Amino acid sequence: MRKLLYALAATTLLLTSWAHAAPELRSDHPERYTVVKGDTLWDISGRFLSNPWYWPEIWHVNPQVANPHLIYPGDRLALVYIDGKPRVTKVTTNNGVVKLSPQVRSERIDTPIPAIPLDAISSFLTDTRVVTPEQIDAAPYILEGKDARIVLGAGDRVYARGKKPADKVGVFRRSQEFVDPDTGEFLGLEARSIARGDISAENGEVLTLDLTRSSEEVRIGDRLLVNEDRRLTTSFVPSSPAQEIEGKMMSVDGGVTQIGQYNVVTINRGAREGLEAGNVMAILKSGNLARDPVTNETIELPSERAGLLMVFQVYEKMSYGLILQATRPLSVGDKVTNP
Repeated sequence: MRKLLYALAATTLLLTSWAHAAPELRSDHPERYTVVKGDTLWDISGRFLSNPWYWPEIWHVNPQVANPHLIYPGDRLALVYIDGKPRVTKVTTNNGVVKLSPQVRSERIDTPIPAIPLDAISSFLTDTRVVTPEQIDAAPYILEGKDARIVLGAGDRVYARGKKPADKVGVFRRSQEFVDPDTGEFLGLEARSIARGDISAENGEVLTLDLTRSSEEVRIGDRLLVNEDRRLTTSFVPSSPAQEIEGKMMSVDGGVTQIGQYNVVTINRGAREGLEAGNVMAILKSGNLARDPVTNETIELPSERAGLLMVFQVYEKMSYGLILQATRPLSVGDKVTNP
């Protein structure tokens, strides 16, 4: 009982201290900054703030710009004070004088900077998805390749059996099944993207598929799902979840044992708990177990903050996140909570 009380008291203290945090400017923050190609919103937030997930609270948008939340290479940012509070805003300069006057409402045609490095997460945003076992089991499956070939890839013609889902399809392979580590609830099945192709003919239940792209060899039994052609989401911003959320990391992409910066992980919380793309979560390492020399009881020491992740893809019961900071090796099973 005493052990439980110690653990609860430590957790409450940590959550209370974080709940009362506020945007804090770095001591070495710049007064001006020009965005360059390769910047991410997380990088820029970190230049100004000690706690970058509070960026929405200091970002001052210009309503005269069509998409005022987007930031592009070449934009000039300035730290200003409005009603005594620090704000970062886009500015134009004239002989070194910052002007915040209205501008012509316009749309940029170049690419805005992403929130986090897209090369680390692009496959999860465009191809890999979380589905139900029923969805994958009902999908058409690969029978064999032309001339009975069983090793298949881009440029090959293959045959599948099932109901035609669409003209353009993705080839997917059943991957991990995610189960909540605490409750045992089934959270989803990861369908990993293998290839893409065009269905050129339909003969009853037999589909002829011409593979146009592949990331690894297509195998007999792989499934066909509608090609969603999801657009990369780059417009979300670092933010703290709107409500208290606590969960755990369930897996890490690539099968590594230790988790570090820019690894993709899954967590057992999703849209139903209030998570949104862009939410930043703190990662906690469980404290060691110590023996009380007086009572001889085993006491769990307080959890320690060991990193940060940003949620970038949210499903109903689970989410994908990218590790942004890691001050020590992280592991599957580590807790995640509000930053």
